Amino acid sequence: MPEQLDLNLLRVFDALLREGSVTAAAERLHLSIPATSRALGRLRRAMGDPILVRAGRGLAPTPFALRTAPRVRSLLEEAASLVNTDLSPADLERTFTIRINDGVAATLASAAAEATSSAAPGVTLRFVAEGAESAEALRDGSIDLDIGVGEHPAPDIRTAVLYRDRLVAAVRADSPLGRHRRPTLAQLCRHPHVSASRRGLARGPLDDVLDAAGLRRHVVAVVPTSAVAALVIASSEYAGLLPQRLAEQYGPTLGLRWFPVPADLPGLEVRLSWHARLDADPAQRWLRETLRDALR
Repeated sequence: MPEQLDLNLLRVFDALLREGSVTAAAERLHLSIPATSRALGRLRRAMGDPILVRAGRGLAPTPFALRTAPRVRSLLEEAASLVNTDLSPADLERTFTIRINDGVAATLASAAAEATSSAAPGVTLRFVAEGAESAEALRDGSIDLDIGVGEHPAPDIRTAVLYRDRLVAAVRADSPLGRHRRPTLAQLCRHPHVSASRRGLARGPLDDVLDAAGLRRHVVAVVPTSAVAALVIASSEYAGLLPQRLAEQYGPTLGLRWFPVPADLPGLEVRLSWHARLDADPAQRWLRETLRDALR
C-alpha cells in the first residue's frame, strides 16, 4: 500500500528543505538522526521522488522538491493557524516571501524590515523581484505577498492600498533645469529623458499630455525600474519621472533635484495583495498590519 502523507511528514519535508541536511533537520525538529532518516525514506516513497540527492559532501534538493517546498510550507502555516489564534510576534520564527518591484522595494524594504524586526526578531522578509504578475504564485504559496501598482482581478486574491504616490520630474542638482523652481513642460522637453518601464515602453502618460500641448520629449534610454532611472539621472544630464517617495528619500544622497510636473498625471496606487486562504492567518495578518503601519 502506498505510504500516506501526514502533517508530521510534511514538517520533516519542510525542515529538510530548509536545512539541506538530515542532521540539521533532526536538530530543528528535536528528533534523532535515525528517525529523521526513516522519515525521509517514507517521504521518498510517498512522493515518488528522492527529495534530496548527494551532491559532493552535502545534499541537494531535486527540482520536484524545490517546486513542492512552497506549497508544503503554505499547508503547514494554514494548519498552524487553525490552532494558533493568539500570536506573539516575539516568538514568531518565519520567513515571508514578498514579490516587489525594486523601485518600490527601495523605499519600502528598510522601513518594513525595521518595523518587523523590532517586534519579531525571528522573522525574515525575503524580497523577490517581479517577473510575471500572475496570481498563481500567491495561490501555490511561492510568495506570501505581492506589492505593486495595480491589483489582481481574480476573486480569490485580496488587495488593500498600501500607500499612494505621484510622479515628479527629477534631474541632477547641477543641471540647468534644476535651477528652475517649477519648470514648464516646454523647459522639461528641452532635455533628453530616461524612461522607466518594466515592459520597455518609451511612451507613458506624460507623452499624452505633451501631445495635447503640441510638445514632444526625446527619450534616449528606457530602463526597467524607477530605481535604475534614479541612478541614471544622477550620473547624466538626463531628466526623468520618478515616484515622489523615491525622489524624496534618495534625492539628497544621489544629488538629485525634483519638482512637480505641471500636468495632470495619473496617481500611483501601491497595493498589497495576498491569497484569500491567508485572510485569517494570524502571522500573515500581523505582517500586513505592520507593513501598513510602517508606511502610514
